[in-house]
Amino acid sequence: MLKFPEIIETLKKLNFSHLPGLDAQLRMAPVHRQDEIRKMQSAGTPIKSGILFLIYPLNNWEAGTILIQRPFYDGVHGGQISFPGGGYEKGDQTLMQTALREAQEEVSVTPDAVEVLGKLTDLYIPPSNHLVSPYVAVTTSRPDFKPDPKEVDSIIELPLSLFFNPEVLQTTPISLSDGRTLMCPCYLTNGLVIWGATAMMISEFVELSRKRFDAN
Repeated sequence: MLKFPEIIETLKKLNFSHLPGLDAQLRMAPVHRQDEIRKMQSAGTPIKSGILFLIYPLNNWEAGTILIQRPFYDGVHGGQISFPGGGYEKGDQTLMQTALREAQEEVSVTPDAVEVLGKLTDLYIPPSNHLVSPYVAVTTSRPDFKPDPKEVDSIIELPLSLFFNPEVLQTTPISLSDGRTLMCPCYLTNGLVIWGATAMMISEFVELSRKRFDAN
């Protein structure tokens, strides 16, 4: 268990200027996407997006994070589990602002109550041609999450320690929007399958923070 009061200062000391990078992300990438992701990290004209990896006290004590399940629709990301976030808009001054705005719109996280600690490595998502900037943030109390039904089918709150447990690292068949079924690495817990870009961003965070958390 990662106790929020004990790790909050450790979180604030994470070194976002020396990130594990793409190699850590690709540990959770589907094999058939790895070459495409490597090539597009520095090429092309993808759509820029921002997501919020928010850490907060779950049940007033344990460190937790929020994921969302997207509504089910006929598209590449329909029904998938992701972080709150979305595409850059003209009114956004930065992609960090994009992440905060989207989190407010999708699950009612108040930007002023959040402290952004840093940014993980940008990640290219081939099926939707998005380049995602993941921002790690903390808040000292659990937000009053309210899902936007147009954007969010359900809210998923999980203990942060879950992702440090090797037993939840699995490989499972995933049905893709084009009809194919592929074996993909994932975090598997209580029937939830967290894979793709979301799992890749989590993987980098785990590598960045594991040694510091283990020292607590």
